[in-house]
Amino acid sequence: MYKPNDCNMAVIAGTLTEPLETDHMLYGERFYTSKISVPRLSGTVDVLPVTIPERICLELPQKGDMIRVEGQLRSYNKHTESGSRLVITLFCHDIEFLSADDETENHVEITGYICKDAIYRTTPFLREICDIIIAVNRSYNKSDYLPCIAWGRNAAFAKSLSVGTCVRINGRFQSREYLKRFDDGSEELRTAYELSCSSLEEEYVT
Repeated sequence: MYKPNDCNMAVIAGTLTEPLETDHMLYGERFYTSKISVPRLSGTVDVLPVTIPERICLELPQKGDMIRVEGQLRSYNKHTESGSRLVITLFCHDIEFLSADDETENHVEITGYICKDAIYRTTPFLREICDIIIAVNRSYNKSDYLPCIAWGRNAAFAKSLSVGTCVRINGRFQSREYLKRFDDGSEELRTAYELSCSSLEEEYVT
């Protein structure tokens, strides 16, 4: 079994909601995309994008299959007519078919550097929220820029950290719908993907 870099590890187990689609070819290898639905304890369902290299599949999963994937959260800029936006996906290194009786799973652990000033706010009910973006190094001198959201005590801690601070985060990969408003007054329903922090701690680099 492939073991991902320990600064970026993700495990998702859920149901494939869409047929695989070819995303791109690279050096003769096909890469597929789809989405996996994973329910939270609250009953909310996260529908999460995955990228699956052809080489890891002895058999391609089908819509409705229960699967467990291990890999890394990756980011890239997608250029559209309305501009460029950051796209987040789970890049799979290993895939396992499950039965309907198996439990779902959603766990991510990353170590990286705060690369923008944190955005801190409170809800009308005075719940603390903090948005941060973490740069996580990977092979070939590349980095992934991963949006993270912290709540409560983690949010209060995150707002005190400066750009360049190394942190270790445990949490879950989640989806969230929002309305994008344009200058002409039009709106578009979009889905954001982010890492919801269950624990956040500063790492001291030696």
